[in-house]
Amino acid sequence: MVSYKELGLVNTVEMFKKAVAGGYAIPAFNFNNMEQMQAIIQACAETKSPVILQVSSGARKYANQTILRYMAEGAVQYAKELGWEHPQICLHLDHGDTFELCKSCVDMGFSSVMIDASSLPFEENIKLTKQVVEYAHKYDVTVEAELGVLAGVEDDVSAEESHYTKPEEVIEFATRSGCDSLAISIGTSHGAYKFKPEQCKVDPATGRLVPPPLAFDVLHEIEKKLPGFPIVLHGSSSVPQEEVDTINKYGGALKAAVGIPEEQLREAAKSAVCKINIDSDSRLAMTAAIRKVFAEKPAEFDPRKYLGPARDSMKKLYMHKIINVLGSAGKAE
Repeated sequence: MVSYKELGLVNTVEMFKKAVAGGYAIPAFNFNNMEQMQAIIQACAETKSPVILQVSSGARKYANQTILRYMAEGAVQYAKELGWEHPQICLHLDHGDTFELCKSCVDMGFSSVMIDASSLPFEENIKLTKQVVEYAHKYDVTVEAELGVLAGVEDDVSAEESHYTKPEEVIEFATRSGCDSLAISIGTSHGAYKFKPEQCKVDPATGRLVPPPLAFDVLHEIEKKLPGFPIVLHGSSSVPQEEVDTINKYGGALKAAVGIPEEQLREAAKSAVCKINIDSDSRLAMTAAIRKVFAEKPAEFDPRKYLGPARDSMKKLYMHKIINVLGSAGKAE
């Protein structure tokens, strides 16, 4: 049994309390490798933003949860080396789907876990979530749950259709399950293809697809039901068009990739939404930078020569999100 406190990590209790009161959101960035982790910590250390390092079940299989846990411990020390005296870093399991997986992460030093039983019937979702909560809370580990279903594909999470969270269910769910935060469905979606073309409008000036707006009426109704309760948005990448264009310019084939407009995320961050998940955007930034190097320097084979620019591109993206979208800069001085 490893305590996250020994690793210098924090759970989400104070992070979320301050975010709800301050009208901003904590960035929850997924990472799978060293370059992603370095870019995240560099951006957060420079901006003094609290951060949630997220590990999906897919990342856990790819990189090994022990390695990822040591990387998170290293991230705390790295942040201090960069001059961030009191780093606020949470290590979080994203989309855990079984009690056993959540328990394993708690035992390995994760400071927060998500149990995603949203595909189960309401009562079964509560039962499984409560089981995880009862175990995690013994070790002061916070638990995120999900009510409602997001469409899209990302790692091992896949759903054809979204189902908005029902505001009338949230009080009973939060009370009976004991979860610390709640991921809701209001129109965000996993992956880089968040919307089908027929769901979007075409901007006559640019010819680009414009996605349907988020269901802020559902969000505001949930806020009324659970005043001050931490709300989470998954699938909130904006799919930057410049990254998509770069990928396609250098041999990629990303067609009709559409994300969540940043102005909508800014609005959400000022509400009870205090954690916004971003994964696809960093994947796009990384891939665009690597493709550019491969195209412009076809003789290059040193991984540092293409992963270095990829890291720089991701750092730039993370800093933009922190400063211009989520409003979390300077909140962890």
